[in-house]
Amino acid sequence: MGTRRRGPARLVALCLAFLLLAVAAGCSTDRPEPITLRVLASSELADMGPVLDELRRETGISLEMDYRGTVDAANELAGPGGHRHDLAWLSSDRYFLLKSKANGDRGEKPLATSIMRSPVVIGMRRGTAQRLRAQAPDGQISWADAADAAADGSLRFGMADPRRTNSGLAALVGVATAAAGTGTALRPDDVSCDRLRGFFAGHALTSDASTELADGYAARQGELNALITYESELLALNNSGRLREPLEIVYPRDGMVLSDYPLLLLDPAERAAYDTLVEWLRSEPVQKRIMERTLRRPVNPAVPRSAPLREPVGNALYFPDDQKVVDRLLADYGDQGRDRSSQVIFLLDFSTSMRGKRIERLRDTFEGLAGQDDSRSGKFVRFYQRETLTVMRFGGSVLDRRSITYETPADLDRLRGFVASDDFDDATAIWSSLDRAYRDASALAREHPARTLSIVLMTDGENNTGMDLDTFVRRHAQLPPEARAVRTYAIRYGEADAEELARGARATGGRMVDATGRSLISAFKEIRGCVD
Repeated sequence: MGTRRRGPARLVALCLAFLLLAVAAGCSTDRPEPITLRVLASSELADMGPVLDELRRETGISLEMDYRGTVDAANELAGPGGHRHDLAWLSSDRYFLLKSKANGDRGEKPLATSIMRSPVVIGMRRGTAQRLRAQAPDGQISWADAADAAADGSLRFGMADPRRTNSGLAALVGVATAAAGTGTALRPDDVSCDRLRGFFAGHALTSDASTELADGYAARQGELNALITYESELLALNNSGRLREPLEIVYPRDGMVLSDYPLLLLDPAERAAYDTLVEWLRSEPVQKRIMERTLRRPVNPAVPRSAPLREPVGNALYFPDDQKVVDRLLADYGDQGRDRSSQVIFLLDFSTSMRGKRIERLRDTFEGLAGQDDSRSGKFVRFYQRETLTVMRFGGSVLDRRSITYETPADLDRLRGFVASDDFDDATAIWSSLDRAYRDASALAREHPARTLSIVLMTDGENNTGMDLDTFVRRHAQLPPEARAVRTYAIRYGEADAEELARGARATGGRMVDATGRSLISAFKEIRGCVD
């Protein structure tokens, strides 16, 4: 009888045990299996931390983020050491793909999926933006307008180092594309001359990361009036409460480079986890959270953009498809810590044949270089602040010499007054005058060894007095190395001997531009962009 009483109890116990096992089995099926992926990531993705915490809770996937500057990360990925990470998550993979191609990597490209977007734009103080907009013919500010304002000292901006960061490199590509004026991907010929020096003149703050750049701007906002970085960084800075005056976001009308934050699969063995991760990141609720927390634009078209992100991006610029272009841009950028000052010696023919329309055109050319030329090309070749400009007027000998360092408009007024002189001479001593310019250049090179120095020679006649070309070439070859490194860029105007001028310029490492049959200012622009 006791046995019959224990039977139901045992049955109940067994049923409970099976039920618990079933529940446990069900729970183990529903709970994501934990997995950790190593990710080489752009440093600005640190603001994704809260989203990645949710990722771990909802999918079991943990991302172990290794933050670098985007260019640094791309150089590592494209290097010979192979991948030490499962994934890469960059603000842009364009530089990585270009570097891989240049390194001869013919392997299959990593699978890449865009996660979000943010254009590289310009944040400007309201008064600065209003002034530039009022000067623009259509009321829309361009990269060329920004370069022009930087050159005249009215735009002082922060921009991350393009040798380390995607935002800095994207800005550099944007300005260089505007300078080329082709509207297509930059080619080596488009950057064969440095036309960005005026733009660099306004670069007053740099950093190895866009997040640090925003901190730097907040600390120095009293002396700066613009910040070039991601749209998302500018919106976050405006919302931070650290600015006395919010920055107006300017979308340059000549286009922007758009970052799309691709997630790259480096280890094919992690394809299943990668697919789960991508599906989760691009889902509507997560895209909305990313937009709200990081102020980047969603790639999922089903997610409506919030009010600050409804401004159209406009033209998307092409990233260069030739590594030589990027290498040249970065070389021109150089080291912002070094002395970037430069000096140009203009050796101008004031023989009597220049009287009348010819001298008027020369003076108009200097007016254009002083800032009166509102064309796109004019904005990139104008005189820029802290540049030293020397004018030597010559006839049968050097007639006079004037040198100024451009700090204020009054400095350019003095230069205009010097070019306006009516002191002409009957003879033309081209090579004796150029020899004199090189004696000056030799002393300047010793006194300012870090300064970039060049000579621009303009003449409309043939050499009829003083030393001949062969004598000049022999004397030039005897100069000290620092003086021989100074190049002469000759502009032929009128009846000047083209073959002789070209030979003389080549002897110095420079070249000749023929202004016969074209406007004098166009020849000066061509030379102006190439002096180095």
